[in-house]
Amino acid sequence: MKVKAFVQAIAIAAALAAPAVSFAQSNGPVTRAQVRQQLVQLEQAGYRPGDGDQTTYPVPIQQAEARVARESAVSNGYGGVAAGSSASGSRAVPAPEAAIPGLKPVYFGQ
Repeated sequence: MKVKAFVQAIAIAAALAAPAVSFAQSNGPVTRAQVRQQLVQLEQAGYRPGDGDQTTYPVPIQQAEARVARESAVSNGYGGVAAGSSASGSRAVPAPEAAIPGLKPVYFGQ
């Protein structure tokens, strides 16, 4: 009887631990050199961390991050905005019932 309770406890613990393991980060810690390089990129994009302007805090860094992302997308060849248009999200017009052979209304003949 104790073995059955032990097996059930292990199964419950494994079920509760599975989501925590599945959402673990796969990338490693960021080094000082990487942080310094990111800060240099942001400063080159126009962000000044020590200018003392705290009234519009998130806006300047977000703008600088967007500039860095655009520049890296251009240099990498990935991302960016493609010229042209797309029909995604447009409503599809269904075919009339008469145009589909063998299709009859649900209440046909009543």
